[in-house]
Amino acid sequence: MDGAPSRVLHIRKLPGEVTETEVIALGLPFGKVTNILMLKGKNQAFLELATEEAAITMVNYYSAVTPHLRNQPIYIQYSNHKELKTDNTLNQRAQAVLQAVTAVQATNAPISGTTVSESAVTPAQSPVLRIIIDNMYYPVTLDVLHQIFSKFGAVLKIITFTKNNQFQALLQYGDPVNAQQAKLALDGQNIYNACCTLRIDFSKLVNLNVKYNNDKSRDYTRPDLPSGDGQPALDPAIAAAFAKETSLLAVPGALSPLAIPNAAAAAAAAAAGRVGMPGVSAGGNTVLLVSNLNEEMVTPQSLFTLFGVYGDVQRVKILYNKKDSALIQMADGNQSQLAMSHLNGQKMYGKIIRVTLSKHQTVQLPREGLDDQGLTKDFGNSPLHRFKKPGSKNFQNIFPPSATLHLSNIPPSVAEEDLRTLFANTGGTVKAFKFFKEITRWHFFRCQQ
Repeated sequence: MDGAPSRVLHIRKLPGEVTETEVIALGLPFGKVTNILMLKGKNQAFLELATEEAAITMVNYYSAVTPHLRNQPIYIQYSNHKELKTDNTLNQRAQAVLQAVTAVQATNAPISGTTVSESAVTPAQSPVLRIIIDNMYYPVTLDVLHQIFSKFGAVLKIITFTKNNQFQALLQYGDPVNAQQAKLALDGQNIYNACCTLRIDFSKLVNLNVKYNNDKSRDYTRPDLPSGDGQPALDPAIAAAFAKETSLLAVPGALSPLAIPNAAAAAAAAAAGRVGMPGVSAGGNTVLLVSNLNEEMVTPQSLFTLFGVYGDVQRVKILYNKKDSALIQMADGNQSQLAMSHLNGQKMYGKIIRVTLSKHQTVQLPREGLDDQGLTKDFGNSPLHRFKKPGSKNFQNIFPPSATLHLSNIPPSVAEEDLRTLFANTGGTVKAFKFFKEITRWHFFRCQQ
């Protein structure tokens, strides 16, 4: 990021499919963006900010935090140009996007001190954002949300809660324009590398009623509020209004890690108990109830293998009198939440399984000498646990189920045809295969049942 300061910034190494909106969003937290020029063929862009001070702030910020677009690092430096002059006829798409962003930035806020009823405010003018976090591999605290969203204006109130097995939040700004800018810049981005994706929409609510200041809710304008430990964070009136909201959130497009400590650090912090997922702490409910299993096919070992992708399975118990259901005990509450969010509704042996938190705190082993027909198994000392080592890269390699498998530790004597035959024998069809020949052999292939 060398060169003399300029309000025009040169951005390099852009992903080929990146859009003008994503590039503009890079500059929004630092000030008004006044011009943009995309050089798609060179994977580069020029971004002009309103002031040189804003550009300096942006460059200094991204000197300490590597910016990403679509999970790819990009590079930002001062341009030799002091002003960006573009031919609008050749740059029509970029100019249209910029005008749309400018229109959002220029939206008039309600006059201070006036009372505005909910019916008089359209969702696009609301200062309250509705936030859902997908792919929540690591805990996201109220303080993390405040850190992220404060870059776009004063955050007045935040309420966090779990609804439909998803971590959600309502966040209120003092100015609707701040909410619009935050949504434009953050919707679809990642808090940590490749996980904790923000899905943001405007709420129909215009004011949040926060009763308690604790780890689930906070009113930053009322430091005198009680902690109300053990009380629900979501006010019943807000919950009722929230349930009526029918707007659909857009599917995330570009994913860009935000300026938050990396995932490995987050995982280490969670393991150390310094942060916790609201509703499910590391010491919370670790037992899952899995139902609608194919009782003719399922075994404790197969459940251990599947759920072991998302955490270290300690015990599995298929219910004796209801063999289409099982209890699975994970190593901690975060892992049980993670497994539930990824596997609920997935198909296993031809049946769509349901995964919820169990009322049980542990899975009991059968009494000594009692034959339970192999329905219960203790995996506490299994050498196949993936997450035993704190800060392991395995914490960063957790993804939703897909048709593409990644295999490792393949013996040198095993050939491609051996693997194709192995997986074909399970009833699947191998559609594609790629062999990575390195010191440690890795295989990548696509399988379809």
